[in-house]
Amino acid sequence: MRKSSSLVILGILMMIIGVSNYSFGDKRSYVWTYEYLVMPRGEFEFEYYLTLALPDKDKSDINIWKYYLEFEHGIADNMDIALYQVFKQTNGQNGSHYQYSGFKVRLRYRIGEKGKFFIDPLLYFEYIQESNFSKPGKFEGKVILAKDIGRFNFAYNHTIEREFGSSGETEYEYALGLSYEISPLLRLGLESKGNYSEGKYAWGPTISHGGRLWVSFGLLFALNGRTDDIQARVIVGVPL
Repeated sequence: MRKSSSLVILGILMMIIGVSNYSFGDKRSYVWTYEYLVMPRGEFEFEYYLTLALPDKDKSDINIWKYYLEFEHGIADNMDIALYQVFKQTNGQNGSHYQYSGFKVRLRYRIGEKGKFFIDPLLYFEYIQESNFSKPGKFEGKVILAKDIGRFNFAYNHTIEREFGSSGETEYEYALGLSYEISPLLRLGLESKGNYSEGKYAWGPTISHGGRLWVSFGLLFALNGRTDDIQARVIVGVPL
C-alpha cells in the first residue's frame, strides 16, 4: 500500500482514539453486519458513516469515499425507522468528483425478545433511491440472525436486493460477524461480507468502543480478484 492510503487509515484510527475518550454506555459491535438491535421507543440518534474503498492497493490515487448521514428513531418497543442521505467522492487519475448519490429509508422489526428463540431474529426493509430519479429505486430486505453466548456475539445477515421494474436485477449478499466483549466499553471482532451474485468476498477485523456516544471501525481485505483490495469503515453514533 502506498503512503497516502496508509495515512488515511492512520487518520481514521486516530479519530477513534480521540472519540473513545468520551464514549460511554451502549454500543454497536460491527460496521458491516447488523445485530439483534433496534432503537428504544421514543429515542433519536444521528449516525455518521465514512467508508473507503481501494480497488487496487498499489494504485492508492484511485479510491472511492462514501458518506452516509443517518437519522434514526425508535417508533415502538421492537421497531425503528431511519433516513439516510448518501454522498460519494471518487478520486482518480482524472481528478476528484463529489456528488449527492441519493437517499435510503429503512425499517427494522425485532421479533420476540432476546433469548426467546434459539437464534434471535430481526427483519430489515429498505428502499433505495439514487439521485437520478429517472432510474427505478431498489428494495433491500435482510434476515438478521444473532446469538449471544457469554461474552461472544454471533450475527449473520442474508440480503436480497431487487431493482423495481420487470427488467430489474436481483442480487444476493451476506454479512457475518463474530465478536468478543473485552470490557463493557470495548469489543473486538471479525467480519466477512460478500456478494453471491458477483462473486465478491472479503474479511477483516472490527473494533467498537463506547456507547451512548459510540464509535466502531472495521477493515476488510479481498479474498479474490473481483473484490476491492481494501475497504474501511468508521461509524460514529450520537444520541439526540
